Amino acid sequence: MAGMSDASVVTNSPGLLRDLTERTAVAVRGWNSGAAIVHIEPLTGGSSSLTYVATLSGVPVGYERVVLKVAPPGLPPVRNRDVLRQARIMLALAGQPGVRVPAVLFTDAGAPPDSSPFVAMELVPGTCVEPVLAPRGVVPAEQVRARAFDAARMLADLHRVDPCQTVAADEPAVPLGAEIDRWTKAFATIPGDLRAGYEVVANRLHAMTPAAMTPVFIHGDYRLGNTLCAADRITSIIDWEIWALGDPRIDVTWLAFFTDDARHPASLSDEPTGMPSKAELVAAYEQARGEPLRNLLWFEALTKYKESAATALLIKRARKAGQLNDMHRRMLPALPVLLDQAMDLLG
Repeated sequence: MAGMSDASVVTNSPGLLRDLTERTAVAVRGWNSGAAIVHIEPLTGGSSSLTYVATLSGVPVGYERVVLKVAPPGLPPVRNRDVLRQARIMLALAGQPGVRVPAVLFTDAGAPPDSSPFVAMELVPGTCVEPVLAPRGVVPAEQVRARAFDAARMLADLHRVDPCQTVAADEPAVPLGAEIDRWTKAFATIPGDLRAGYEVVANRLHAMTPAAMTPVFIHGDYRLGNTLCAADRITSIIDWEIWALGDPRIDVTWLAFFTDDARHPASLSDEPTGMPSKAELVAAYEQARGEPLRNLLWFEALTKYKESAATALLIKRARKAGQLNDMHRRMLPALPVLLDQAMDLLG
């Protein structure tokens, strides 16, 4: 079928579905002895993991349908493909005040790379929409605004969690220099036309790195498009592929980048979405946190460097698969602009 991604083909593979059904039937009984599998169907597919909905019988009310997140077969389940690591942060955050994440129900380590690990989570109600990247009016403007402020407050609650008091207490903190290097290494794998000038920005970021704040759990891609929402509220934070223990300002400036006045280059329109301004979101976070944030211009520059690298990776993969889409085409001329903007922010 034209336009179908490799991930979609893998997701619908009869062999993978059969293996997943058999292993889930065993794993679910470890969670609830009377449970059984009725049906498994693909929900979404992606480059980092595959997602399914499993219909169960013999389970408590409300758990008749659960989400299965599966590492892609044939690849080592490391970095953003490590679904068991993603389960670890959700277990660490379960029940934390003000933070809502899907409940992890059961897991299976598999035998990678042939038999992929998977995580079973509750199916949380809500819709997933990134306002600046979606057609205008999909979510009413007043609802977008309310959700964004809820996201800022929840981010402060996430950053308030003491990692030492959780099951992820042994997670090593990521220094700011390593955060820069992560995206510099990504640039090094990208064709030359997608990375012009990145080394100069990396060097300037290193030279001007501010003092780090106390490390906290950071999502790494925190925005409304990685939450589930119902009405004015966030029902869950999802997609924990690149979580880390690091500086909270990384999450704050990333969230602020997906506002109207940030003028995200992949936005479908210049029409307002209802998102608060960058300043309003930062102020809401600071109020919830109880202290001001310093050196945000440096973190805004890091955000633009990171966005340029992450988008260049997406374009590289889309080129290889012959699946360049409108978003890729909108972002292509923006890659050097993002790097120029980062340099401007760094003075």
